[in-house]
Amino acid sequence: MIDIRRVFTQVEQIHHEFGPRAEQPLVRGAIAAVLANPFAGRYEPDILPMMALLDPVGVDMARRLLSAMDVPREAIATYGKGAIVGAAGELEHGALWHVPGGYAMRELLGWKGDRAAYTAGQGEAKSGQPGNALSIVPSTKKVGPPGAALDVPLTNINASYVRGQFDAIEVRVPGAPAADEIVFILAMTTGYRVHARVGGLKAEDISQWNGLR
Repeated sequence: MIDIRRVFTQVEQIHHEFGPRAEQPLVRGAIAAVLANPFAGRYEPDILPMMALLDPVGVDMARRLLSAMDVPREAIATYGKGAIVGAAGELEHGALWHVPGGYAMRELLGWKGDRAAYTAGQGEAKSGQPGNALSIVPSTKKVGPPGAALDVPLTNINASYVRGQFDAIEVRVPGAPAADEIVFILAMTTGYRVHARVGGLKAEDISQWNGLR
């Protein structure tokens, strides 16, 4: 059921946005796997078996992305995920990525939650317990033609309300997805938008450790 045709990786370093040059550039990366969609062209009521099969795909992609970004694990500050479904598929096929993609990055970054609870949608952190990768991984998905672009949302790995780290990264795989394919995407960055200055909660001031604040 898992047939990967291509893996596409992009990494960028942002030194400034027309303001002063940052002491350390913001590193942003994304990785996309182009897979055959086994449900293309038909309605399949039971698609859940594919979710478990995607687990090792997510783990491998998360590790590859961190390696491509060439930064230590501790430097990762934000994350996000997404999917682009080819025209012969449906949006729900992209939703299969919510657990495998999110869990893969959270596990890589040190989250200690229970895998079964996470799969059941009950794996979020309890308030007041410091940890890592506590916040839910933001996500977006759509059905699109070959070459379609997706803006993948990014938020802080421990507190979704860190305003200076609200961001998005555009991902596009040339020539993919074909009508009978899906593109699954993971994204990570090393911190604040360059020149972030609109106030709000800062990462260094996280206090509730509940994935939000």
